[in-house]
Amino acid sequence: MRVAVVWNHDRTGVINRFGQPRPEGLGRETYDDVVAALQEGGHETLLCEGDKGLLATLERFMPPDPQARPSGMVFNMAEGIQGECYYAHVPAMLEMAGVPYTGPTPLGHGLADDKVISKRLLRDCGVPTPNFRVMRRGTESTDDLRFPVIVKPRNEDNSFGLQLVHEPAQLGEAVEAIVTQFAQDALVEEYIEGREICVALLGNEELEVFPPVEIDLGETGLFTWEKKKNLAAAKRPIWPAQIASSLATLLQDISVASFRACQCRDYARLDLRIDRSGRPFVLEINSPGLSIHSTFAKAAMTAGHSYSSLINRILHVGQMRYFGIDIP
Repeated sequence: MRVAVVWNHDRTGVINRFGQPRPEGLGRETYDDVVAALQEGGHETLLCEGDKGLLATLERFMPPDPQARPSGMVFNMAEGIQGECYYAHVPAMLEMAGVPYTGPTPLGHGLADDKVISKRLLRDCGVPTPNFRVMRRGTESTDDLRFPVIVKPRNEDNSFGLQLVHEPAQLGEAVEAIVTQFAQDALVEEYIEGREICVALLGNEELEVFPPVEIDLGETGLFTWEKKKNLAAAKRPIWPAQIASSLATLLQDISVASFRACQCRDYARLDLRIDRSGRPFVLEINSPGLSIHSTFAKAAMTAGHSYSSLINRILHVGQMRYFGIDIP
């Protein structure tokens, strides 16, 4: 079938430069790897920009049949260009145009990408997550928050802007840095000292939960953007994580509940901390990067997938959700 892999590389395809620009994300290698995997699966592919020209490009590449049924599908890897809720922009365009795609809906992206909303949803369904406050100035009351705390942007991913604050006197400066750089509220949450675990999920009604992957945090105790960029060289993931079967079962239950609460779709990754007494806390849930070195890919490989089979499995899961059968 025809599969358009949508990304955001050339950021000139907008009408105006207006709104907060999205920070730089993945390099081209990951997208080339996804395209190669889909071609290995027998699909005709096109790598195209998720900008103002996207719908015209898709209409040429996958024109509708006489019954106006889709003749292809988008493998959505677009991260957005500017404005609010970057990840929801391309899915919203595709929903309007009637083009099927992999990954969350605009609503699903909105819920998961807003760390405050997602944490409230998790709490409502009984999933443990660190205590937190939303701040704009840093002078707001911290109430019963215990220091040290993590300060990060409310709506960013990839650990952009992540800071560890040890004393209340340092909090105002950290919050101001987030608000100034990212033009959004700061999420301030209690720092959970312990092990960092990622749980990857694949599917929809029936979910496959891959074995947990642990991140070697090193001396800093944080998995920063800089560490993520150097993940391949640093060999940080420990896969599978060495944890007791009872804890693995609990993590699986928590992960499925989080996936449902935040209206995820097709695939997702849960980031957790396990404190010194063995209690898990969900930090966030998101649509993960699909680099061959990513924790999502490592988890899938632990479960027996090759990188190629994982990418094609994601496409298959999306096809089955839309059509109930494989498209040739």
